[in-house]
Amino acid sequence: MSEIDFEKLAEIELQKDEAEHAIMEERKTSFTPTADEDTELSINHPYYDVARHGIVQLAGDDNSGRKVITFSCCLMPPSHQLNHSRLLEYLKYTLDQYVENDYTLVYFHYGLNSRNKPSLNWLQSAYKEFDRKYDENLQCKQKGRPPPSVKIPPPRPPLPTQQFAVSLQYLKDKNKGQLIPPVMKQTVCYLKSKGLQVEGLFRRSASIQTIKEVQKLYNQGKPVNFDDYGDIHIPAVILKTFLRELPQPLLTFESYDQILGITSVESSLRVMHCKQVIQGLPEHNFVVLKYLICFLHMVSQESIYNKMTGSNLACVFGLNLIWPPKGASSLSALMPLNLFTELLIDFYSKIFSSRTVPGEILP
Repeated sequence: MSEIDFEKLAEIELQKDEAEHAIMEERKTSFTPTADEDTELSINHPYYDVARHGIVQLAGDDNSGRKVITFSCCLMPPSHQLNHSRLLEYLKYTLDQYVENDYTLVYFHYGLNSRNKPSLNWLQSAYKEFDRKYDENLQCKQKGRPPPSVKIPPPRPPLPTQQFAVSLQYLKDKNKGQLIPPVMKQTVCYLKSKGLQVEGLFRRSASIQTIKEVQKLYNQGKPVNFDDYGDIHIPAVILKTFLRELPQPLLTFESYDQILGITSVESSLRVMHCKQVIQGLPEHNFVVLKYLICFLHMVSQESIYNKMTGSNLACVFGLNLIWPPKGASSLSALMPLNLFTELLIDFYSKIFSSRTVPGEILP
């Protein structure tokens, strides 16, 4: 299939998504995703964008051999990082799989916390949806008909102008070989000129609807002028969202275990350990990471005004730079991930100085 055909297909799929999204909004019903049993999540999975968060996991069997699904509110990312229409689609897709395999019961366990309280209607509606699917399956079996087949949608090709949820290589190829992705370059430049002394930079939220609107503009190749929105936190959230939606983390899956090992390294050797990990990154990842950390180092230098020290910035960016290949980072992983990120920011010059790449630019 030619590139033109792929572009047409991508545009058609985008129109379908928007139409389906409008229908979902009218129904005002939300559901939760689940993870595939004993299957390593691939970036080619049709619902990778929602399944990768690992909010809902198949935990195993209970004493009666029934499947147990756990819901972890503490793993939920900010709402703007979840497409609720996709969650609904993924739920139906997963429930179809359970019904197809004649699992008799699914438990939904939910633990609410003060940081992130999802609507209880989500889980209640999800459970009702499962009961309905299971009843339909039983009726089909009693009538001698096979249960409905599971339809797996093919991965949707990205638009030629797509900026979010595509690889660094894709962005480079579509942007005339530029190493720094346009979204990152524009948000960093804007924040550098107007946001370095803003208190709580990167810690404040922004309108979810506005964030989605800005993402849509970028994905459609339309210009974005942050002055039009009058909120310095919008480009800050867009930058974090861009990092989190990369198919693979900027620090790469391969580095995950090395990064977790930072706490077992003697304190005096930790900066050197960080340097070794960074030196092992692919060239493109290294350039983009160096650009970002250089900027975050600038932000930390203005902490007397913005209150964002290297430690505070690390708490914000740690999970946006690295996550495990399967599922989400455990609570025990947060400390080493944040420590590693903090060292990158505080010792930027020492860690990144010994490696340069032709064509790289800094903020």
